[in-house]
Amino acid sequence: MTTIGFIGSGNIGGTLARLAVEHGHAAVVSNSRGPHTLVDLVADLGDGARAGTAEEAATDGEVVVVSVPFHAYRSVPAAALAGKVVIDTNNYYWERDGHVAELDDGTTTSSELLAGHLGGARVVKAFNHITSADLGSRGTPSGTPGRRALAIAGDDADAKALVTSLVDRWGFDVVDAGPLAEGWRYQRDMPAYGPDLDADGLRAALAAAQR
Repeated sequence: MTTIGFIGSGNIGGTLARLAVEHGHAAVVSNSRGPHTLVDLVADLGDGARAGTAEEAATDGEVVVVSVPFHAYRSVPAAALAGKVVIDTNNYYWERDGHVAELDDGTTTSSELLAGHLGGARVVKAFNHITSADLGSRGTPSGTPGRRALAIAGDDADAKALVTSLVDRWGFDVVDAGPLAEGWRYQRDMPAYGPDLDADGLRAALAAAQR
């Protein structure tokens, strides 16, 4: 049973924690306000979940999901995540996060900035182009005709294989968009961001993206 840490337990993080527990994983959930604010979520998730600090989620998680607002990415504890698979669900919204020049001009991506902050972590971008409502309701068994697909991007093949297995178990086909730098293809305002697409449709949407 893999323990999955969650740094950020809002709409996406909380929904992923639910999927994790439903599929037999232990979950350590955290947020910026402290474990005492997660009592209701943990009670709702059941015996497989417990609340902790971000540091505890990073330390205890064998895989760690980062689901904080992009502007808070520097608060993610880097040392505890060295060598670990980190799933980045974040999106850059300049209205919320403030303008970041290198993101506005396409020099880099939000996931690459997180990876740079974390240093030794193996970052995979996933779950950022689906709503929490769809994430919690649209999962279907492998082989289902028209099964919804989700994109991943990352620089470590083993990390991507692990995340692919999780995404598949949690109800979605996977399309590999390539290295982490290609994560822009399914970020905000791109054709793949939001629509309910099967694997072929998602590949077409990724190919149609223009920077």
